[in-house]
Amino acid sequence: MRSFYHYALTYRGGKEPNAKSRLAEWLFYDHSFPKQSTDYYEISNYLEFNSPFPDALAAFDQLWEAYKLDNPD
Repeated sequence: MRSFYHYALTYRGGKEPNAKSRLAEWLFYDHSFPKQSTDYYEISNYLEFNSPFPDALAAFDQLWEAYKLDNPD
């Protein structure tokens, strides 16, 4: 299964930045982000303590839902 990080990177570089693309850009530059994780709680906890902007957690939840649809267990 592809990690959440690799899935999220597909949202980088949009012509009109939105919360999802901003989060993807931030993940790319954050060297401490758990890049190999596929665990919702590990990533969610990390973002709660290191949230880069106010709506980052909402963007994460939206990306996570899309990630799970594309990567079912």
